[in-house]
Amino acid sequence: MNGRASGKLMLIFRRDCALLLGGARGRGGAMLPLLFFLAVAMLYPFGVGPDARLLARTGAGVIWVAALLAAILPLDRLVEPDVESGFFDQWALRGLAEEAVMLVRIAAHWLCFGVPLMLATPIAATLLALDSGQLARLELGLLAGTPGLAAIGVMIAALTAGLRGGAALGGLLLIPLAVPLLIFGAGSLQPGGEAGLALLAAASLAACAIAPFAAGAAIRAARE
Repeated sequence: MNGRASGKLMLIFRRDCALLLGGARGRGGAMLPLLFFLAVAMLYPFGVGPDARLLARTGAGVIWVAALLAAILPLDRLVEPDVESGFFDQWALRGLAEEAVMLVRIAAHWLCFGVPLMLATPIAATLLALDSGQLARLELGLLAGTPGLAAIGVMIAALTAGLRGGAALGGLLLIPLAVPLLIFGAGSLQPGGEAGLALLAAASLAACAIAPFAAGAAIRAARE
């Protein structure tokens, strides 16, 4: 990739981050998934009671479920607005491959979705009575797994762009595809969970490797 193409992709990355963080499309930006994530952590103790042992035993898994569900919220603004506005046509005319644009979109989505969730996790851990050891393992798991969630989200957003009810369909598609990340993430929290963490990282890496090509193919099909 030449320097001019790299510069164009960097501009797209900065634009994507500004849109996803600031909610320039009028849909809440990065705050909506973050608030949903914290709301689940805050409401869960009211549902199961104040038993600190129960909260500590189940709270980390609840945080993973909250992260998975929060990943559904921004799906409708990841790709579809740019398809409708013709941005992908313009980028193709400028010699940028859809796969490269989608890789940049995944990176921007992770930065604006995964990193805020990781920063908010200590607050959620306090609400769920998790100790420092559980918090450390949870943060490592989220660091390994949230890139995979971001990649799957962008891929599904590309596949459902332009479809009627695409947001609801995207949520239905994301959950089964993200279940392996949830299982391995929960497994990494068990005593001796190094194997679960390794499997989580491997599944996340596989998602990040496959998603740009699947999303790029979907964008080309939508343009045609």
